[in-house]
Order: sequence, then C-alpha cells, then structure tokens
Amino acid sequence: MPKVVISDTSSLIIFQKICELELLKIVYDNLFTTPEIAEEFEDHLPEWIIIRSVKDRKYLEFLNTQVDLGEASAIALAKEMEDTLLLLDDLKARRLAKRLNIKFTGTLGVITKAKELGVIGNVKPIIDKLLKTDFRISEKIIKEILTINNETTDFN
Repeated sequence: MPKVVISDTSSLIIFQKICELELLKIVYDNLFTTPEIAEEFEDHLPEWIIIRSVKDRKYLEFLNTQVDLGEASAIALAKEMEDTLLLLDDLKARRLAKRLNIKFTGTLGVITKAKELGVIGNVKPIIDKLLKTDFRISEKIIKEILTINNETTDFN
C-alpha cells in the first residue's frame, strides 16, 4: 500500500454524502489533501485528514490550466511526495495523472479495497448508496465491480 494517499474534493464529497467518510480513514489510515481542496469541500474536514500545501506554486498554476484547481493541487502534491496514490474520479484529471505516472484510484477502487481488506462485507450496499446520489456510474461498471467482488450482479 502507498505511504501517501491524497484525496481530491469529489472523493471526499461523495463519501460524505453516503455517510462513509470514515471508510477512507479505515482503508488508508493517513489521508492528505490540500488547502484548495479543503476550501472546495465547503465543510469541516475531519481532524484525521492532513492538509498539506503545494510548494511549487508555478507547477500548480501550470496544472490548473489543464484541470480544475482542486485536482491540480492534488496532482501537484502527489508529484512532490513519494509513493503516492491519488483518489480521483474525474476522467480528465485521471488522464493527466496517468501521463504524469501518478498512481490513482477512484471511489469504486476505494470500496473494492475496503472489501479486499475485510473492512466491509459487501460492496453492493455502498454502491446502492452511491446510486442515490449524483455519482455517475454505468450499469456495465456496476456489474463489473460486483463481479470482481464475487457479488450478485442483480442490482435492481
């Protein structure tokens, strides 16, 4: 498991919406984010989330020309730290992270990791919660996640 896990705003928001923010702490122990993301979050972050500023502001500004400020700050911080994993759901940000050779996962990856670690028994109840929010996920992806986790693909 990576030493440093850095979350973007969307991951924090979606886990808060489904009342599973603590799942991030249980799965990753230490979670980092940036002041820009903390501001975008618009709510008080739990004390276990470490807020760290990006040192190279020019690099942050450059990345911000390609993705939004929160995502740019998460990516810039990941480049400054060693052995990182980014929590990103935005496709454009994921493509940029991939080009920069930064490891990343998203909300569904976190849920799968939680099951793999035995933190949760099944992914389906959490996916059901996700489906009640504005989180966009295709039926095909849901079936793949359920299959990967050896769960029934009936989700109606």
